[in-house]
Amino acid sequence: MSRTASMIRLPVSRRMRIRYLWAYALIGPQVLFFLAFTVYPIVMSYVYSFYEWSGFGPLENFIGRDNFIKLVHEQAFWNAFRNSLIYMTAKTLILLPTTLMLALVLNQALFKGKVFYRTVYFLPVVTTTSTVGIVMKFIFGNENALVNEALMGLGVLSKPIPWLGQADTAMVVLILIGSWKFFGMVLVYWLAGLQSLPKDVYEAAKTDGANGVQTLRYITLPLLAPVGAVILLLTVVNSMHVFDLVKTLTGGGPFYATETVDLYIYNFAFSTSGFPQIGYASAAGIVFGVAIFILTALLGLLVKSLQQAGGRG
Repeated sequence: MSRTASMIRLPVSRRMRIRYLWAYALIGPQVLFFLAFTVYPIVMSYVYSFYEWSGFGPLENFIGRDNFIKLVHEQAFWNAFRNSLIYMTAKTLILLPTTLMLALVLNQALFKGKVFYRTVYFLPVVTTTSTVGIVMKFIFGNENALVNEALMGLGVLSKPIPWLGQADTAMVVLILIGSWKFFGMVLVYWLAGLQSLPKDVYEAAKTDGANGVQTLRYITLPLLAPVGAVILLLTVVNSMHVFDLVKTLTGGGPFYATETVDLYIYNFAFSTSGFPQIGYASAAGIVFGVAIFILTALLGLLVKSLQQAGGRG
């Protein structure tokens, strides 16, 4: 009998059995919660999407694809989808370049107080989004709000602007506040990427007489491209889901101008003006989830190609 076979047949010691039992005892509740509150709702959302169901009583009225057909022809859904894309695109275009420029400054070894500034920029990230929305509603919400008072006091405005009462300005305010809220997180991503770059390359460039602009253009940005693609992916996925801020700041108004898909689904799933439409809301969630999956897959291919290019470089 080989040594390997004899080792396999050795009985497990009492101490190891106790360790295994403790491991399963600690992991078990987490697995149960994951199955109950993550896997089960996802699976059931697909089931509900084929029923006309309000959330009360048994599942009886099977309607097949009718919820999806209704969704495709529903203009309000595509309006919410468009608003989500506008929010995501604008937020991404604002965050990526601004956070990169600030990260380059804060990454400098000679910059004084950089730890303090990193902390200050990260504070909005740990603040509850719903709290931010409520506070910002008082700042922008009416003609006597703080922003109008300040701008009129400085002579920038001659009369107050209803920032959250107009479609264009409401979306702009929503995008700016959302960008400010997530600014610190993207900044940390860039700083982590910058600090992972090899130092010997910069030392060689300095020896060759490269200046700051040349170093940034030919060394930092090419080496940072794979990390930048990952940051782009994370920012896009985060920006596609905006609920707390919209719900507390604008409620989707005015006239559905800032209603996103997350809020659209919520309004149908937990409607207070009539019976909830759980089946229809589930269908909307599935369609939106598939759209996000496709977008994430395309961005994932971009990340992979840039990483492969960086590895060959």
